[in-house]
Amino acid sequence: MAPPSPDVRPTDDQLGAWLDGELDAPTRQQVDAWLQQHPDEAARWRRWGDAEAALRQALDDGLQEPLPPHWRALALHATGDRRAAAARGGPGWPLAAGLALASALAGGAAGGGVAWWWAAPTPTVAAGPGAPAATPPTPWPRLAAAAHAVYVPEQRHPVEVAVAGAGDTATRRAQEAHLAGWLTRRLSVPVTLFDLQSQGFELVGGRLLPEPTGPSAQLMYQDAAGVRVTVYLRRHGSDTPAAFRYEAVDGLGLFYWVDGPVGYALVGALPRERLLALAQDIARQGG
Repeated sequence: MAPPSPDVRPTDDQLGAWLDGELDAPTRQQVDAWLQQHPDEAARWRRWGDAEAALRQALDDGLQEPLPPHWRALALHATGDRRAAAARGGPGWPLAAGLALASALAGGAAGGGVAWWWAAPTPTVAAGPGAPAATPPTPWPRLAAAAHAVYVPEQRHPVEVAVAGAGDTATRRAQEAHLAGWLTRRLSVPVTLFDLQSQGFELVGGRLLPEPTGPSAQLMYQDAAGVRVTVYLRRHGSDTPAAFRYEAVDGLGLFYWVDGPVGYALVGALPRERLLALAQDIARQGG
């Protein structure tokens, strides 16, 4: 990792490595010097470190204990397969538990804000005469919101394939082509990387995500103020509402719709009108 110039802001990767004690001595000295000249930034990054240390201290002991029953119930709700997950539980068990924990932690940090997609009661559906009731799968727009809440706060690893900051124009174009091609192959549907620069948003990058029914994907965009929105992409299935719809819960807005073989969900903590303008721009470009 190249040392930053004392007059140039270190990258988020360098600041995160500084926070984790992973910098070599020369780079750390230059980051220290820059932070001394920018006390507000130094205080902000130290707050991140304090929060991480407090979270680790609070969870270290608990990670050695069996999963509490209420977390188990949330994870089962996320997979939509109560019996298979209870038996072992099931291929989706670690992912579901992780998503349930991440969403609850995010909700706790926001005063319970974004945990709504797990907390909402879900009716059970009888599987047949004499069979135990089965919980229907979590609606996919809620999976889009959960993924948004998990990855948007990330500073060092917000995406799997980065586009922003990739280098010169040629390198950036190569990363865009790689990302679009990779996600298209994995989802088996055409994946478009939307140009939202006219709306003030730049593509950060994207990642592959799992669903109980197959792979999905997330594209992340960010404006000059650091506000992020995500576009969730998945192959159109029978559980995908075709109409253009909107939901708003606890500060998160979601527009979701279907175009051809692809289902889309735009998620962000923005006013409805602002989010609608972005959604319309995405739809015009092929979504």
